Amino acid sequence: MSNAKSTAKSTVLSAAGELFGRQDPSTVDRWVAADYRQHSALAADGPEALRRLVSGLPEGFRYEGARVIADGDLVALHGTYHGFGPEPLVAFDVFRVDADGKLAEHWDALTPLVEHTASGRSQTDGPAEVTAPETTEANRALVAEFAQKVLVGADYSVLTDYISTETYHQHNPEAADGLDGFGAAAASWAGQGKNLHYKTVHRVIAEGEFVLLQSEGEFGVPVAYYDLFRVADGKIVEHWDVIAPIPAELPHANGLF
Repeated sequence: MSNAKSTAKSTVLSAAGELFGRQDPSTVDRWVAADYRQHSALAADGPEALRRLVSGLPEGFRYEGARVIADGDLVALHGTYHGFGPEPLVAFDVFRVDADGKLAEHWDALTPLVEHTASGRSQTDGPAEVTAPETTEANRALVAEFAQKVLVGADYSVLTDYISTETYHQHNPEAADGLDGFGAAAASWAGQGKNLHYKTVHRVIAEGEFVLLQSEGEFGVPVAYYDLFRVADGKIVEHWDVIAPIPAELPHANGLF
């Protein structure tokens, strides 16, 4: 792991631990840039809004981390928030760390935790450690090409060029394992008027075997798609995601992306 990547990752983990673990609003001064730019639907722009959010966290609030991916100045967290609302929320958070080692920008997407899933896997379980850092750029290229051809281009005839036909572990709660499981889920969604429509891939964040796509599209309504893929031997073998509706109004003018 490069020093910059290691530093960004340790910065985000330390900051998140103090802000959301210890729930200490005073740590905003230490970890958050003065021009902190917020894209979340849950908070207004700037460090003071983050301070208010942390100050208002309810008793019993906790964050359960599952995995962390660092890519240059971007760090993505995948985990579950308990206590934000009446039910746990599975989330992807992406932070940009500036040259001063401060949190400078934040994006996220959250979805309710589902107890019983089609695959029997949870929305966050499975491998978490980066074990093949040397594969980062090859895996980034593979998933980026998959995103453009299959997700945006909707050319499903080339699906098996990118996704393994032998192993495809699925963590979307409504899809079973394997390409057949995905196909059945997609057909079911289409029957509900929810076609998977990807318009724009905004970010590709990669470290080792993990590649996270942040995309914009429609799923019956306008949505943010966060898709995390694990790649092994040149094929996608595992998938986690959050599909979050885009609200009509945000508490800031920065957009969700």
